[in-house]
Amino acid sequence: MVRADMECKESQDRLSAYADGELDASAMAQLAQHLAQCPDCAKACEQLFALRAAVKQHAAGHAAPAFLQQRLRQALQEEGKQARKAPRGRKWAQLPWAWINFGVASASTAALAVTVALYLSVPSDAERLDQEIIASHFRSLMPDHLADVASSDQHTVKPWFSGKLDFSPPVVDLAQEGFPLIGGRLDYINARPVAALAYRRHQHVLNLYVWPDGAQRDAPPRLTVRQGYHLIRWSRSGMHYQLISDLNVAELMDFERQLTVQIDKESVP
Repeated sequence: MVRADMECKESQDRLSAYADGELDASAMAQLAQHLAQCPDCAKACEQLFALRAAVKQHAAGHAAPAFLQQRLRQALQEEGKQARKAPRGRKWAQLPWAWINFGVASASTAALAVTVALYLSVPSDAERLDQEIIASHFRSLMPDHLADVASSDQHTVKPWFSGKLDFSPPVVDLAQEGFPLIGGRLDYINARPVAALAYRRHQHVLNLYVWPDGAQRDAPPRLTVRQGYHLIRWSRSGMHYQLISDLNVAELMDFERQLTVQIDKESVP
């Protein structure tokens, strides 16, 4: 009992790093396995992701207006000029103030540097989305988590999503191209329910996430590499796609091409 409590405490202490994708592959897999077996920690993780999604959707960021930035720069410049132009006869009398001015300027510069560093360390929307995809991919590799509907028949998997999503995801079987369909499941990515389709290439699992593209414009495939995984995202015909696997880039890009060809064929009346 004490051991279980310790595991839960350690797991919950690492949830933020897990959500941010800051754990290495071994630690993330270990934590994902614990989440699959512990309802309390899994609920805490879900609440964390829900909070992150709410903050992302509703929180507003504010930058200092241009006039304020200019006034701060001018004030720092004036302070420096006054310290340098102090009369020689009053040098010792004004020395403490010069040091104070210098200290204020240094502190302001340091504060600005810290602010810039914090801003640059905040992950972008694309980075946060990649982190969600990686976390979901890890969860899917736990026993019995890969597919809610396990089937290689696209005509079984596609109807299964009916009534569970507010859109109809394209589902194709690429077995002849070397990427057999494993099945599909529901997932929650980017603050909305999405379709997750699982494929296999030899011993490698490919997870393809699909949801409507709000921008409604096509975007070419873009590759990123995080934590040893290759991620490809693109948009086409009103849908956004996110693909992840530890498969090599050439075969992943071949999957994307074969998938696009089949979807385009099936969309022709």
